[in-house]
Amino acid sequence: MMEQFLAILAVLLGIAAVILLLRLWCYRKQINHIRSQLLFLETEESNFLLTSVCAVGKLEEIINHFNVVIEKLRQEQRRLRKVNQSYRESITSISHDIRTPLTSVKGYVQMQKNPDITEEKKAEYLKVVERRLEELGEILNQLFEYARIEAGEFPLNLERINIGNFFAEMISLFYEEFTRRGWEPQIVISREALFIEADRHALSRILENLIKNALVHGKGGYCFSLVSREDYAVISIANETDEIEKKDLEQIFERFYTTDQSRNRRTTGLGLAIAKEFTEQMGGGIQAFLEEAYFTVEVCFPLI
Repeated sequence: MMEQFLAILAVLLGIAAVILLLRLWCYRKQINHIRSQLLFLETEESNFLLTSVCAVGKLEEIINHFNVVIEKLRQEQRRLRKVNQSYRESITSISHDIRTPLTSVKGYVQMQKNPDITEEKKAEYLKVVERRLEELGEILNQLFEYARIEAGEFPLNLERINIGNFFAEMISLFYEEFTRRGWEPQIVISREALFIEADRHALSRILENLIKNALVHGKGGYCFSLVSREDYAVISIANETDEIEKKDLEQIFERFYTTDQSRNRRTTGLGLAIAKEFTEQMGGGIQAFLEEAYFTVEVCFPLI
C-alpha cells in the first residue's frame, strides 16, 4: 500500500516538475522575446507594439501595460516634434519680420549718403526710415508681450469696466485712419450700460489688435458692434476680405500665423494670438467666422 502511494506521489511530482519546467521554459521564451522586441524598438522608428508568444501567468497583463506606456511615449514624441517644428517655423518668421524693416532702413540710410540727392529727398527717406523703425519697434513689442503672456508673467488687475464706453473710445482712436482711407465704419453700440470684469491694459490690447487687424487685412464693409446676448457682452469686428479662406479659421488665432504668405504687410501674426490669450485669461471667449467674403471676429465677456 505504502509502495503504491509513493509511486503515485512520485508520478505526481514528476508531472508537477514537467509542468513547472514547461512554464519556466515559456517564461524564458517570452522574456527573451520581449527583450528582443524592446531592443528593436530602441533602435528603430516603428509603430510596432510588444506581442506575446505564449501567454503564461501575468505576462500578458505586463505586455499590455508595456504597450500602453509605449503608445504614450510615441504620442509625446509626436507632440514634441510638432512643437519643435512650430518653433523652427516661428524663428524663421521672426527672422523675416525683423530682417525686412532692418534691410529697408539700411537701404535708405545708404541712399542718404549719396551726395547728389536733394534735401527734399533726404527728408523723404528719413520719414521712410522712421516708419520702418516704428514697424520694427511694434514687432519687438508684440514679441515681448506675447512671451510674457505665455510665460504667465503678465499680471491682470481686474476691475469693473463699462465696456460700451471703453469700446467707443478705442474706435475713436482709429476712426481718423478709417476715414482717411475713405471708409466709414458702421458702429452699433448698445445703449444699455454693459459692465464686465477686465484688466484695462489687456482689454485695450485685445480691441486695438482686432481693429488693427481689420485695417491691415480688410477691404471695406467695416462694422463694429457691441450687444448683450445671454448674459454676455458680445463685441464683433467685421470687414470684407479677399485674403481669408475657410481653412484659415482653424489657425487664425495661432501665433505667427498669417494669411499673407509673402509677409509683405510686415505683420508678425501675433495680434490675434495675443487677443486670444488675454481674452481667455479674463474668462472670455473669442472666435472667428467667414461667410462669403465677410470676416468677423467675435469676443464675449460675462456681464456683471
